[in-house]
Amino acid sequence: MNTLEQIQNFKGKYPKQIWSLFFSEMWERFCFYGMRGMLVFFMIDQLNFEETAANLQYGATQAFVYAFTFVGGLFADKILGFRKSLFWGGILMIVGSLILATDPHQFFFLGIAFTVVGTGFFKPNISTMVGKLYKSDDSRRDAGFSLFYAGINLGALLGGYLCIAIGKGEMLSSVIAEGARWNVAFGLAAIVMVISLINFVFTQRSLGPIGLQPQMMRLDGTYYPIEKWKEYGVYILSLVFVPLIMVMVAKTEYTDYFMWTIGPLVLIYLFYEMSKVNAAERKKLWAALIFILFSILFWGIYEQSGGSLSIFAAKNLNKDLFGLDPNGVNNSAGAFFIIFLAPLIGLLWIWLSKRKIEPNTVIKFGLGFIFLGLGYYVLFATRLFADLQGVTSLNIFTIALLVITLGELCLSPIGLSIMTKLSTEKLQGMMMGLWFLASAYGQYVAGIIGANLATAKEGSTNYDALIAYTDGYKQLGIYAVIAGVLLILISPIVKKLMQDVK
Repeated sequence: MNTLEQIQNFKGKYPKQIWSLFFSEMWERFCFYGMRGMLVFFMIDQLNFEETAANLQYGATQAFVYAFTFVGGLFADKILGFRKSLFWGGILMIVGSLILATDPHQFFFLGIAFTVVGTGFFKPNISTMVGKLYKSDDSRRDAGFSLFYAGINLGALLGGYLCIAIGKGEMLSSVIAEGARWNVAFGLAAIVMVISLINFVFTQRSLGPIGLQPQMMRLDGTYYPIEKWKEYGVYILSLVFVPLIMVMVAKTEYTDYFMWTIGPLVLIYLFYEMSKVNAAERKKLWAALIFILFSILFWGIYEQSGGSLSIFAAKNLNKDLFGLDPNGVNNSAGAFFIIFLAPLIGLLWIWLSKRKIEPNTVIKFGLGFIFLGLGYYVLFATRLFADLQGVTSLNIFTIALLVITLGELCLSPIGLSIMTKLSTEKLQGMMMGLWFLASAYGQYVAGIIGANLATAKEGSTNYDALIAYTDGYKQLGIYAVIAGVLLILISPIVKKLMQDVK
């Protein structure tokens, strides 16, 4: 078995283990983004939901996915270890996808609930394992996370396009009977998740001590394994959560209560943990908190892609981009751009760093917001290309997604990396979970924003709908640019809190 020392003293740009983790994550993201891209369309088209309700349910589902990553991170830290947590999460995701593949109309919320809990156990832990492949001061870490991020997006690209295109009958319609299209689309997510887990079984051999179950320490300093009942308790508890989440997602007002409760409680717990660390560590945790709060706003605006932009794509876009399905493009274009741009931007940071002119993390965050805002301005501009039926150019829409993606690349991979750098050893899983919990609030906010954009046009024409949506996108663009400028202005203060962390 490799020691941690041997793994971290790798030669070249990337540790070899990162490629195996890359593939496990890629197939899991295929499953996740495939599902995500189908939700709003399926609810409106197949379950006859109103647009407002579908946006709120979408926000609730996604919020629980990310809120559960916090719980999954916590259980992995304290009881399961990263490997067992990841495996258990994968099994639950497969069960959820199979339930949906059996009968998506009847078992929609049950299948979704399994997937939500499963993703919570899978998602935060693989990112943490990537962080552990590097020594804390290794400058190659950001490049590693950028590569890993490309893996996430290769999965998102494939799943995001294929699942919805099969479900809508835009692909393979001659092979798959009309009544079975959605079953096959959801079933595809289960198949790729099985591949992800098989790949991880083989990956474990080269991970050395990374991700093993934590050990308990006796008073005399010797270690002993965690009791089995605690491990089984986690499995049983997570199954108890399934019916609970099913009810909360189906009735979105329960989600409101949940989101208003969990955030303050987590903050109180974080402040309690902060009281136990020294002053220097506490300052770093404050800096992490600033990043986390800003990221809520970022994801709230960014995550319209699964909600309101999904409706916009279905109703207001033509097929002038190589005849591609607008919903498939909306789900997968961002991922497509990331695959090409992530390595380039990773190399750009290294190039700037060598010349001592790399912008610091706070400025990168600010730039992320400014690009996000500009992307929403381009979405607003799609109205200039619309015909009288309210149908506009998929080409222009795709350019908007490209600009938004530049914003994401300035913020998201760096966010994962900075959380591992700013948190103390004992709070790694929790801070990673907190980063994902911020995404949960972002998704929740995104659902509310999407619902507000949708209400502007009950009973009006498709052209009115286009105008209402694009007006909303212009507003979001303004908010994003203001947030970016504000971040750049306060960057000296945040840098002070971060101390030696770059």
